[in-house]
Amino acid sequence: MAKKQQKKTAKGGKKSLCDKCTGLCCRYFALPIDTPEDWDDYDDIRWYLNHEDITVFVEDGDWYVQVANKCKYLSEDDYKCQMYETRPKICRGYSTENCDFTSDDYDYELHFTDEHQMEEYMKIKFGPKVFDKLNPRKRKKKAKKRKAR
Repeated sequence: MAKKQQKKTAKGGKKSLCDKCTGLCCRYFALPIDTPEDWDDYDDIRWYLNHEDITVFVEDGDWYVQVANKCKYLSEDDYKCQMYETRPKICRGYSTENCDFTSDDYDYELHFTDEHQMEEYMKIKFGPKVFDKLNPRKRKKKAKKRKAR
C-alpha cells in the first residue's frame, strides 16, 4: 500500500505521504495499562482523566492511556523529525500503511475523553449509587432522616 501511495516527483525521486502530513503520529503517545478489575481500578482511570490532554481507550480488549503531547523533535516548520536518522525503535516501526494520516478513525471498543464519561460508565458497571459512599453530606442527611423517624 505504501508503494502505491508514493508518487514520483519532478526530479524522479519518490514523494512520501509523510511529505503531506503534519506529524500526527508525533503528537501523542499511548501506553498500555492494566485492565481494570474493581471499583478502585476504575477510579484510578477517572483520576487520569482529570488531567489535561489525557484520554483512555480500549482496543482489541487492551486498555491504554493516551497522552496528547508533541514530540520535541517534530519540526513546526516542515513537520519533519529532527532526529530521523537516530529516531527510537518505536518511531522506526511506523509505516504509512497504518498511520494516522491515511487510516480511518480508530475503531475503539471504548473511548473516554473526560472523567464524566468514566463516571457514567462506572454507574452502569457498579450501579447508579456507586458514588454515594464518597459524598459524606448525603450520608449525614440519610442518617438524620432515619433518626427523625
